[in-house]
Amino acid sequence: MYPIVRKRVLNETVTLMEISAPLVARKAKPGQFIIFRIDEEGERVPLTIAGYDREKGTVTIIFQKVGYTTEKLDTLEEGDSLLDFVGPLGEPSNTEGIRRAAVIGGGLGVAIAYPQAKALHDAGAEVDLIVGFRNEHLIILEDELRDACTNLIIMTDDGSNGHKGFVTQALQERLEKQRDYDTVIAIGPLPMMKAVSEMTRPLKIKTIVSMNPIMIDGTGMCGGCRLTVGGETKFACVDGPDFDGHLVDFDEAMARGRMFRPEEAKAREKHACRLTGEAR
Repeated sequence: MYPIVRKRVLNETVTLMEISAPLVARKAKPGQFIIFRIDEEGERVPLTIAGYDREKGTVTIIFQKVGYTTEKLDTLEEGDSLLDFVGPLGEPSNTEGIRRAAVIGGGLGVAIAYPQAKALHDAGAEVDLIVGFRNEHLIILEDELRDACTNLIIMTDDGSNGHKGFVTQALQERLEKQRDYDTVIAIGPLPMMKAVSEMTRPLKIKTIVSMNPIMIDGTGMCGGCRLTVGGETKFACVDGPDFDGHLVDFDEAMARGRMFRPEEAKAREKHACRLTGEAR
């Protein structure tokens, strides 16, 4: 069992939890992920590692309540436990040799962008961290983000924080000012990562995207997380989740993601057990 040692509500839909998992914390690196299961009847859900403390033996996860399992996870409190917490999985992000980077995070992707930006910043790189939210009430981790970069730019769709626009607009402004980035890292919705990759392609700026398709076993055996990268089939769970954004077939990835929407909606419905009548 893996106890929840800290729970922090970040906004109305996003929650942070710190989980006691010493073996995972010992090996975890930025860019990797875990797969958790709440109980024996629960599904296996992957979440990117948002932070870790090797001395305390804890791993931090941040999740959005978007389906049955994440809504159920949010009902747990400090002192409760998860049945399974497997990891670290995937390849860690490669920060070696990067001296000037733009890290782009959209929505919940901000939670994934944070440890990558922090790793680069701690290694001495100059980091422009550009993050976007729908409105100022959904902004999360602002203090932590500010400490993890050289320059922090927070955009909101409605401009409620004084900076209206999308993360792609903020990046375009910096590219037009001839910011000579070694690398651009984009993490968030597929359309945003595709747009960033197309912006940097003519400038030949190395662009890394974090792909998070449906995963089941986390070992590459089920094939659920397959992607086409550079014309070849790759598996996000073992080959990624980081890939060259200029090589990813985003249209295929978006089409595959839409396939599961009916099942996701059905999973959120409450059903009555035919034996007991109990709703679940």
